[in-house]
Amino acid sequence: MTPELPLFSEFEAYEQLKQALHYHSYRYHVLDAPVISDYEYDRMLARLREMEAAHPDWVTPDSPSQRTGSPASERFAKVRHPGPILSLANGFNAEDVRAWFERLVRLDERAAGSEFVLEPKIDGLTVVLRYENGVLVQGATRGDGEVGEDITANLRTLRSIPLRIPVAPDGPAAPPLLVVRGEVFIHTADFEALNQRLLEAGERTYLNPRNTAAGSLRQLDPQITAGRPLVLLTYQIVAMEGETPATQWETLAFLRSMGFPVTDIVELCPNVEAMLGALDRWVAQRDALPYETDGVVIKINDLRLAADLGVVGKDPRGALALKYPAREVTTRLNQIGVNVGRTGVLTPYAMLEPVEVGGVIVKQATLHNFDYIAEKDIRVGDRVLLKRSGDVIPYVIGPVVEVRTGDETVFQPPAVCPACGQAVEHLEGEVAWYCVNSACPAQLVRNLEHFVSRGAMDIVGLGIKIVEQLAESGLVKDAADLYRLQKADLLQLEGFAEKKAENLLQAIERSREQPLNRLIYALGIRSVGEVLAGDLSRVYSDLDALKAAGEAELMQIEGVGPNIAREIVDWFARPANRTILDKLRTVGVWPVSAPQTAAAGEDTLAGLVFVITGTLPNYSREGVKELIQSLGGKVTDSVSKKTSYVVAGEAAGSKLEKAQSLGVPVLDEAGLTALIESRKAGGSSHA
Repeated sequence: MTPELPLFSEFEAYEQLKQALHYHSYRYHVLDAPVISDYEYDRMLARLREMEAAHPDWVTPDSPSQRTGSPASERFAKVRHPGPILSLANGFNAEDVRAWFERLVRLDERAAGSEFVLEPKIDGLTVVLRYENGVLVQGATRGDGEVGEDITANLRTLRSIPLRIPVAPDGPAAPPLLVVRGEVFIHTADFEALNQRLLEAGERTYLNPRNTAAGSLRQLDPQITAGRPLVLLTYQIVAMEGETPATQWETLAFLRSMGFPVTDIVELCPNVEAMLGALDRWVAQRDALPYETDGVVIKINDLRLAADLGVVGKDPRGALALKYPAREVTTRLNQIGVNVGRTGVLTPYAMLEPVEVGGVIVKQATLHNFDYIAEKDIRVGDRVLLKRSGDVIPYVIGPVVEVRTGDETVFQPPAVCPACGQAVEHLEGEVAWYCVNSACPAQLVRNLEHFVSRGAMDIVGLGIKIVEQLAESGLVKDAADLYRLQKADLLQLEGFAEKKAENLLQAIERSREQPLNRLIYALGIRSVGEVLAGDLSRVYSDLDALKAAGEAELMQIEGVGPNIAREIVDWFARPANRTILDKLRTVGVWPVSAPQTAAAGEDTLAGLVFVITGTLPNYSREGVKELIQSLGGKVTDSVSKKTSYVVAGEAAGSKLEKAQSLGVPVLDEAGLTALIESRKAGGSSHA
């Protein structure tokens, strides 16, 4: 009888899957340039194993399920390991872990009473270190699990790798032969700092810490490796002359006693229920770790039992990697959209081919800013690497340039605001591109919220919720419309009754009397804060005079440089902003600054710069600021060597600490009063 043959299409899919896994394994282990994420690879491998379980006669020695990694690179000498450097089988949830445990019990009933050790699955590059008579003689990559690459010269540059053991003079004697296994990786903060240095040097940055570590270790020039912030953690004895530790917990203690770096994030669980109960806690701590980790490794503590359980394929039965939900995947970038934020900043975002990452389906991700797109050379149509950490908004790390087809297109930042059609502005040396149209519908709520705030027009009772109601109802299309509101308009809004409407209208009416400096600040001109608004109001008598000022003239004012001067001139040049000014004049909101020859003594504090911090007993923060400014002093937000005094009240924070570190004199409220009296009487300008 002729044996039944498998369906060709299914067998062909199996062969194609094998070939794809070989290709991706080669890119990951040899080229250090993967084009898919670990999560996607793990899922492909899981599918292969499902197919092989259904058709065991298909399995051949070259199946990816029977291998650990890829052949060693031809660039380095080959190293045969003294024992197999095995990979780990994966689980993706607690059910997988329990099923693994139940299989062990069926194989060996001793497993039922096992202790378990939990260790982080660090996303780095596996290395094997060989010590003879306590001296490091060789270091290699894992390679295919049997033969790796000799990278001894590079590994010697890592400060975390002991060149001789034991490290402590009074430590236990080193065995004649000791071969240990560990993981080389880069801390997240060091990776970000490295990328920043590369960026500033005009060099290409890296996509993720794992690729960086792998590429750094496999440089032909050890000096390049030495310049990278690589670190090591060890966790296994591969071979040893003499009595070896009986448990994994004892193994970690032994390695630590020899001077090897061992993770502090490790847990010994007395039984399977304790182990299962700890898993949620391990997943939760993922974002708190200082390095990238894609799972938790679960090991039977009894190493003799683990050895007796044996190996399936190239995976030891006595250990399992519980993989965390994926946070890095690859997908297609279909288009780049642009949002207009409440501050007018234009922010690009990626419109993606939907993909699952971190347990959710992601269709959009941030691209940070337009410079980021250019620096990373991210193009529409690229296959991109996407990351999501915890609850953080997903973002595009960069393109996978190796799979480009030539059909990708370079993105150009928009010339006009997508919300209002006005020309956008980008000042040289700044990252942000932004719309400066105060009537831009995308910015209306933010502009109104700023206009009515305490430091600006100070309209009491007009909070963000009411601002949103006024904008959404169409009653207010710009700040000037606030002064045209009627009681009947407010009564049609949810939550408004007669008294509330009257109180709000009275507050709006009182704001007409605010001085010029507050109105200048309220306009929301980029880079014009409260201090600069006060300076401008002392130079220009009204908004007409300020509108007529040119860049060169503005730059004569202390603190106004070329960019700020250009921003002020550009704001007043916008037709939409001029329309708002005309409307403010029409509704009677047009303050004029006081004559420069006002009250005697207004220069009492002239030439002095103050910073206010904390809560004073008899003055509000605004009250102190206005007092100082009325006497010719200047108030700034940050402490520097140019600061004359810091006025500190209760609960003063970091500004007080910085003042003390810089030696800047500190005054309380009584000290400020004494200073003013002293200056009026002709005293010195500094205490």
